Amino acid sequence: MTEHRQLSFTSHGTTCDAWFFEPDAPGGDGAPVVVMAHGFGGTKDSGLAPFARALRDAGLAVLAFDYRGFGASEGEPRQRVSVADQLADYRAAVAAAARQPGVDPARIVLWGISMGAGHVLNIAAERTDIRAVVAMVPLVSGPAAGRVALAQNGSGALARSAVTAARSAVAGRFGGRPTMIPLVGRPGEDAALTAPGYYEDYLALAGPTWRNEVDAAVGLELGGFRADRHADRIQAAVLMQIADFDQAAPPHAAARAAFKARAEVRHYPCDHFGLFAGNPYFETAVRHQIRFLRRHVVETAAVTTKGTR
Repeated sequence: MTEHRQLSFTSHGTTCDAWFFEPDAPGGDGAPVVVMAHGFGGTKDSGLAPFARALRDAGLAVLAFDYRGFGASEGEPRQRVSVADQLADYRAAVAAAARQPGVDPARIVLWGISMGAGHVLNIAAERTDIRAVVAMVPLVSGPAAGRVALAQNGSGALARSAVTAARSAVAGRFGGRPTMIPLVGRPGEDAALTAPGYYEDYLALAGPTWRNEVDAAVGLELGGFRADRHADRIQAAVLMQIADFDQAAPPHAAARAAFKARAEVRHYPCDHFGLFAGNPYFETAVRHQIRFLRRHVVETAAVTTKGTR
């Protein structure tokens, strides 16, 4: 059995690339399906496969995909983050996952990391057909993240970043060349993420399609990003996995969003990358995800089925 099969789907005219992980025995009614995506500059070959394999081995189907302009997906301009476009891609991925053979379209799980975790909270708030949500080290508030960045880097660096972001956004709007910055750098460097250890942590995850650059206009996208605003509208079960020493996605903001979403919350004594494979808390985080999904997606379906006989 191959680890996964390649597939693609269309999002508003753009072809997105995906991997589909199929469980050995999906069951008569089909398997629940997890739709999985990375953070704002991540690619599916950069740390998602270990999570997908673990969930597949637990009996769930998984569709992991790249946003347009990133990784193996099509789309121009490359390496440009648009919250609206990424949300559209995620919705299209949900539809594609529901169409796969052996899947139960009534048991859809949204799964995201960092900004991707913010995306799944936003999407779950607008839909009633989602069974469960897994939000790992969630970035839920751009303004809260900006305040952390201000404390880390100082007002001068933040002001320079804002000017660069505005210039790149204007250039892109009028057909000019955007300003690219590294996605991750060492402390003091001009990059989107510069907390101590992040450069080494991200490069340890990086797959062959990942590029260490992003349109500097991402700063404007993050400034208005709010995944916590409508968290109280979410009807699905939510698991929020918070890294208590997170220097990229403020844990206090995630905790407030979890309270609004009536989420099950798990805390881990680590930083933003501490839940990925190769780190001490990976196995624990995966075990929490599987237990949560068995309760809310797998076992509840079995009870419902028995009740209808």
